Amino acid sequence: MSPVPGPALVVGLGNPGPDYAGTRHNVGTRVAALLAARAGAGRFSVHKRTNSDVAQGRLSGRPVTLAVPRTYMNLSGGPVAGLVQYFSIPPTEVIVVHDELDLEFGVIRLKRGGGEGGHNGLRSISRSLGTKDYLRIRFGIGRPPGRQDPADYVLKRFSGTENKELDLGIDLAADAAEALLADGLEPAQNRFHPLSG
Repeated sequence: MSPVPGPALVVGLGNPGPDYAGTRHNVGTRVAALLAARAGAGRFSVHKRTNSDVAQGRLSGRPVTLAVPRTYMNLSGGPVAGLVQYFSIPPTEVIVVHDELDLEFGVIRLKRGGGEGGHNGLRSISRSLGTKDYLRIRFGIGRPPGRQDPADYVLKRFSGTENKELDLGIDLAADAAEALLADGLEPAQNRFHPLSG
């Protein structure tokens, strides 16, 4: 008989405050909010000990802490390390949802470990946890057009065309998180990678 999986932590990355709420860099926070609704967790509340907004519930039969750091993206590691310690969740049971320049808009990819691809939020988390061995849900936002600086591009809002497809992508990323929680990485990859193009 396989062991019952323990609690997990799902972190949606983004920048704090209303100015950033609808930007590409904050897509992870939108996925976390949808998962909180699915988990019946209600609203996020401030968790001062970890400098995060936190909601708790159950997804795929598992107790889950959903969190959004209250820091800027490049300082996400401190809150994530604090959450791991406070809630006694091993880094291997952490799922980080983040925007990904190297994937076309709306494409979802799942992986464990590996490089951070220049993503400052992931770099901060890896440094603070002392490991890269956590799960990632990479939400494709595509490369900036022309010579636009990627640092500016990620802080812009989605285009009108992208907005029409955005809810579908957020839904897909939330489904992928639930599949990771229920079945683990490889089955979830088999299910979602072909679907997302």
